[in-house]
Amino acid sequence: MPRYPINSTLFYILLATTIAGVMSISAAALFSFSLLSRAVERMVSMSVGILLSTSLLHALPEAFESTVDPHSLFATLLGGLFAFFLLEKFAVLRHSHHHEGDGHGHAHGHDLHEAGRAGWMILVGDGLHNFTDGILIAAAFLADPKLGLVTALAITAHEIPQEIGDFIVLMNAGFTRVRAYVYNLLSSAMAILGGLVGYFTLGNGAQAIPYVLVLASSGFIYIAVSDLMPQMQRRATLRETVPQLLLIAAGVAIVLLITKLTGRHAHI
Repeated sequence: MPRYPINSTLFYILLATTIAGVMSISAAALFSFSLLSRAVERMVSMSVGILLSTSLLHALPEAFESTVDPHSLFATLLGGLFAFFLLEKFAVLRHSHHHEGDGHGHAHGHDLHEAGRAGWMILVGDGLHNFTDGILIAAAFLADPKLGLVTALAITAHEIPQEIGDFIVLMNAGFTRVRAYVYNLLSSAMAILGGLVGYFTLGNGAQAIPYVLVLASSGFIYIAVSDLMPQMQRRATLRETVPQLLLIAAGVAIVLLITKLTGRHAHI
């Protein structure tokens, strides 16, 4: 089977991870800002469906189908949930200190410290997920450049619904459109780092993929359960609950459809 020279392979890995991140985020931004900007509060429900289904129906099954001991992965999941809890504690304390007696006026939604508890956490979880995608793209290109191209395209398509969920969370947390786009774009740079790590450390680096998937999932689950769902519970009327359930189901359906159309990641 013909192979590109080493330098060419690295170039195509970096190019694929960069384009995959920019394309998925740009497509998600176009959809989110044009159709969802006036319904951010309601679309939080769809974000819950996207985050939970991405974690529970895609990332975690992929991790647990690997050769890694399930007990270790469950311990990682537990540790990840506690870690995000502590990170949130730190953010809340820092947020309070940032405002306590500083004598300055702060416009809501225009400062990362005022962006709410979930906004920055979604970026952490998404960064871990992008890092994993970068490793997977690198592994595919090292096996066969054609496989690498298909993998990059599949990951781009699969990331779009998740990125829509991220934009919804960030906008709900107070980020402006520009900040939401820029921070998501910076988060996508983790895919480039993952591609570099995958290129230079595979297959040692490949053994860490299940753990990274579980850590990313713990962040998505924590955000959905601890921050977004409590917001939804404040709207307890039947008139509000029915749309919430329908939008959660829509979020799950989007992830399932994209997963089916693009195929799953290769087994680890």
